[in-house]
Amino acid sequence: MKILLDANLSFRLVKKLADLSTECLHVTRTGLPIPASDVAIWDWAKKNGYLILVSNDEDFRFLLERFGGPPKVILLKTGNKSTEEIASILLKHKSGIIDLAESDDVDLLEIY
Repeated sequence: MKILLDANLSFRLVKKLADLSTECLHVTRTGLPIPASDVAIWDWAKKNGYLILVSNDEDFRFLLERFGGPPKVILLKTGNKSTEEIASILLKHKSGIIDLAESDDVDLLEIY
């Protein structure tokens, strides 16, 4: 599954999430201007086949409600955490993330 990480997350997560997805990309590697708007990130993910967008920005929930998926959204509601902690949290929820990717009915996974 192709996963795009929002700019509010560390680019270092790409390597740390290799067990979750070998096609993980940070938004700074997309060629979009920095900072990119949420809509530009959303459109880029959709055009480039990224099934899941991971962020802690609630605006992506609103884009999902407005446009529907894909991309599906993983919304991190964990507060400020280190890159290691975020990676651990995401890997701990691997089965839920796989379920999200495979679901025809669910487009949002909130992780607390």
